[in-house]
Amino acid sequence: MEKACVKWGVLGTANIAWEQTLPGMKKAYNCELYAIAGRNPEKVKKFQEEFGFEKAYDSYEELLDDDQVDAVYIPLPNQLHREWAEKAAKKKKHILCEKPLAVTAQDVKELVKVCKEEGVLLMEAFAYLHSDVTQEILQKVHDKVIGEPRFMESCFFTTDYTNDNIRMRKETYGGGTYDLGCYNISLILKVFGEMPSQIKALGSFMGTGVDDFSAAYFTFPSGAKASALQGMCSPQRADRYFIYGTEGTIEAPVRYNQEGDVTYYIHKDGMTETCHVSVKSNYQLETEQFGRCILDGEDPLVSNEFSVKTAEVIDRVLEEIGYMETVG
Repeated sequence: MEKACVKWGVLGTANIAWEQTLPGMKKAYNCELYAIAGRNPEKVKKFQEEFGFEKAYDSYEELLDDDQVDAVYIPLPNQLHREWAEKAAKKKKHILCEKPLAVTAQDVKELVKVCKEEGVLLMEAFAYLHSDVTQEILQKVHDKVIGEPRFMESCFFTTDYTNDNIRMRKETYGGGTYDLGCYNISLILKVFGEMPSQIKALGSFMGTGVDDFSAAYFTFPSGAKASALQGMCSPQRADRYFIYGTEGTIEAPVRYNQEGDVTYYIHKDGMTETCHVSVKSNYQLETEQFGRCILDGEDPLVSNEFSVKTAEVIDRVLEEIGYMETVG
């Protein structure tokens, strides 16, 4: 009899896991939340009780040594992604790793190589790409509903965080471009389906050495252009995007990981069409899709090749704004 569920292990007790990913994973039809590991025994116990994990470990190594674990989810700080994904691969675990998959494109390439050598699947956790509304909008673009896309603007802003938050620290590769810009950049690449031929960017930095704002402008070989604005400097959260085509515009005032009833608009021929989409948890959809990859041989929605390309563009934006030159 074929296996019906993937037994998941979770490496770390991060807030994103508690607040977003694990509630979504719990809804997934092909997911069993089997094991949780962390450095803080009290937090591990809290996670175990809340989400019903069968096993709880005080070290990541112990979890990876558990032969019952089929796949791991990694919500660790950015600088630890490659290290623990490689360790998981060498223990023959499939890997769903939070974005960014690693801190440089070269690191991503080397991680992909290890996973292929070990025969395990690796997928970057761009949960929003699994969203019903994201998929519908991308299909509308593909079907030329607004003609040829020629310009796109995308923004993602949050309020700032306390200084002890990993997003605010250089040693954990925090900052607006890594944390928020990866959404804008990955979606722009999905819309246009090509790598930019030119990138211009600027940023502002906090005393900790991380960018609280960055702006990037892309020119593509086809002549299309795009802008990405991101940062942790707004009094309110703001995420939205517009896609301008030769025959119309898609306006999406959509939160990247929004759940429930979502509305976006198509402006065309002097008329506005209001589009409604019922959106499940992106984290549920992501878990189910990766589960089908493991159990049924489906291809990951977020391919390794796409992750490499996204990382290459992020590298270029970070270079343009001088991120690596800031003090740690």
